[in-house]
Amino acid sequence: MSTQYLLAAGYELGVGRAVPTSAAVVALIGVVVAVLALRRPNGRLAGTAVALGLVGVIAGGVHGANAAGGLGTGNGLAGAVIAVALGLVGTALGGVALARRRVPAAGSRARG
Repeated sequence: MSTQYLLAAGYELGVGRAVPTSAAVVALIGVVVAVLALRRPNGRLAGTAVALGLVGVIAGGVHGANAAGGLGTGNGLAGAVIAVALGLVGTALGGVALARRRVPAAGSRARG
């Protein structure tokens, strides 16, 4: 076996790494969308941020629970942990943006 194959063997992206990596990317997009929702006065993107964060949490959690072996075994456990962490951040920030959107500003009166 040549050294070229030995060097490339550690960087193979199989199913064990692709699923948590995809979940982490979705959760990261959720964090970015949540920050954008917080910066906008109407917070239109808040629901999208919460949904993307929940997808990251669920996909990362399921994969992390089913991963055989520990960190560094190539089963994607580290990616699953990152997906859960980013998903929780995205969900929390999206929830803050949703709450901010539904609460009227101080001093404003409802007309009716």
